[in-house]
Amino acid sequence: MKVEIFSDVVCPWCYIGHVRFARAAERFRAKGGHLEVTVRPFQLNPDAPVEAEPLIPALERKFGPDARQMTERVIEAATSEGLEMDYDKAVSSNTFEAHRLIEVAARQGLGTEMTERLFRAYFSEGLNVGDAQVLGRLAAEAGVQDGGEGAESVREQLARARALGVTGVPLFLFEEKFAVSGAQPEETFAAAIDEVAERTGQTPITQLAGPGDGCDDGSCSV
Repeated sequence: MKVEIFSDVVCPWCYIGHVRFARAAERFRAKGGHLEVTVRPFQLNPDAPVEAEPLIPALERKFGPDARQMTERVIEAATSEGLEMDYDKAVSSNTFEAHRLIEVAARQGLGTEMTERLFRAYFSEGLNVGDAQVLGRLAAEAGVQDGGEGAESVREQLARARALGVTGVPLFLFEEKFAVSGAQPEETFAAAIDEVAERTGQTPITQLAGPGDGCDDGSCSV
């Protein structure tokens, strides 16, 4: 079963959604199923500068003085999944080069690992995921050989996302025709995987058993 995950590395619900989906995917694999997962790029703010800016002031400009309080819900959800999000450390920047690095990593069979490393770098470590030196260090940590390629492919994939009508992330696209949006609970993802498997004749064994939180184009209601 082919699954495409449209996400942005600065989207908190994408981070949470990736983790929940990964757990559901392991349950499917444990039953004998096979999933081919590909991370696809989406930019919430394609015009963001590469230069780092503290995230909280950026959120306050967009959402007003209550922005810090608005982060509490997403931090609570992340904590429940075993994730750390430090908004006081986090910095806002452009994510195009981060997506290019994920594309390079995917060609080397390390796309998921690179994506997870970038999430952690952004949300937990306060690193600028638009900075070339930072990305080079993260690539080396993940064992990715980056020769600077992949930019054109990322542009084509971003255009495809627009053509498909993707305006919010995370979005999980199964077999190019079944979609699940938002950071759904693990059980919802597990049920969706099983349903697609049944519809497409890929159910490994007899099956046993509303929109989720996410980030819209240009904004993220944390």
